[in-house]
Amino acid sequence: MEPLDRHILTLLAQDGRTSFADLGRRVGLSTSAVHQRVKRLEERGAILGYRAEIDHASVGLPLTALISVVPFDPAAPDDIPERLTDIEQIVSCWSVAGDENYVLLVRVQRPQELEELLATIRAQGQCSTHTTVVLSTPWEGRAAMLPEGAVPTE
Repeated sequence: MEPLDRHILTLLAQDGRTSFADLGRRVGLSTSAVHQRVKRLEERGAILGYRAEIDHASVGLPLTALISVVPFDPAAPDDIPERLTDIEQIVSCWSVAGDENYVLLVRVQRPQELEELLATIRAQGQCSTHTTVVLSTPWEGRAAMLPEGAVPTE
């Protein structure tokens, strides 16, 4: 990946609403040249989408937790993400190395809802859970710096 594309990606990761004109000024290209590069990055899959950053507490979801899951039967098909995909409180699901198979990021209104959600995850996912409740979030969603020579997979 060209350093210029990496720079554009870094700027968009910091603020996805940056205009093409502003991007162009910051990277030294015309607005149309930046637009073409961004479109190409989207087509290659380097840019997956654009999202609003939400203050979850202000929209009624102040409780965040990380839930590690392990299937009851390790020999069963590895389909926990598919079994849990319809649970709207699960924000993210990561496959991980280590003692657990997956880590889930969840957001709920109150502890009782977390307790009910855990029971649902255990039953629907046919798994055991280990939960860590987030007390505060000093920062989150920081844009990763793209390494030199990063090449998007196609």
